[in-house]
Amino acid sequence: MSGAIRTLLQGDRHADRVVPPSGHTAWLTTFTAGAMTFLAVFALALSLAAGRMADRWSDALARTATIRISAPAEQMEMQTRAVLDLLATTPGVAEARALSDQEQRVLLEPWFGPDLPVDALPIPRLIDLRETGDGYDAEGLRQRLAAEAPGAVLDDHTRWRRPLAIAAGRLRLLGIASILLIGGTMTAMITLAANAALAANAQVIRVLRLVGARDAYIARAFVRRFTLRAFSGAAAGALAGMIGVALLPSTDAAGGFLTGLGFTGRGWLWPLALPPLAATVAFLATRTAAFKKLRELT
Repeated sequence: MSGAIRTLLQGDRHADRVVPPSGHTAWLTTFTAGAMTFLAVFALALSLAAGRMADRWSDALARTATIRISAPAEQMEMQTRAVLDLLATTPGVAEARALSDQEQRVLLEPWFGPDLPVDALPIPRLIDLRETGDGYDAEGLRQRLAAEAPGAVLDDHTRWRRPLAIAAGRLRLLGIASILLIGGTMTAMITLAANAALAANAQVIRVLRLVGARDAYIARAFVRRFTLRAFSGAAAGALAGMIGVALLPSTDAAGGFLTGLGFTGRGWLWPLALPPLAATVAFLATRTAAFKKLRELT
């Protein structure tokens, strides 16, 4: 294996003459590797960003909860005070406060418009609860609320966290599946290009065999040329993809919708692994195709 890699890097000017330096197989290999790597960069960036976003939302919801108080108007203030006093003595609760009418109006504005008469409607009072790192006993808190404030209902955001966690896992799997699909497509295209080049040079291969050239010598020339073409195309595609990701709108410009989209920190090293990976795929695909085609030409 080390000898094959050394030969691949150093080359053989006599063996290289077996493979045409230009033609449709040359640009097809380079273009396919570049295009597939470009798509792989974006698939990687989008899957990582979506995973980070879902994790961030899930983590934020995991540390907050909401208590909803539904009671007659004359009892609302009393039950709100009872809940706040209860939360002040609950282990694991870092902070609790009742939302003002204005804050509740802002929360409901996207659905009901800015002119919602909060004072005239029987809207429940919301209490925002933030937990400590150790957390609190949700079931125990529900029992205490039922005893001291019958109109209070604890929402620990479990129904929100679970779908986000599932979405994060599925998006990561989707990203991996997309990259595998891209790699499979690139493998198929490079294999077709290698077979076409071998078939086009069938007469040259027969002459080389007549003068004593071994199949390993002939295959090495094709493997080296196609591997280097794939690597150069993938490098260009990775560079273009990274530039495209870097030029995406910032968080402020996107209005928060594209928060965290792209690579962050060491994540920028991931696209750099794609060109060597593409070269490895090309090496294995071309080597397999070359020896199979050479056996057919025997």
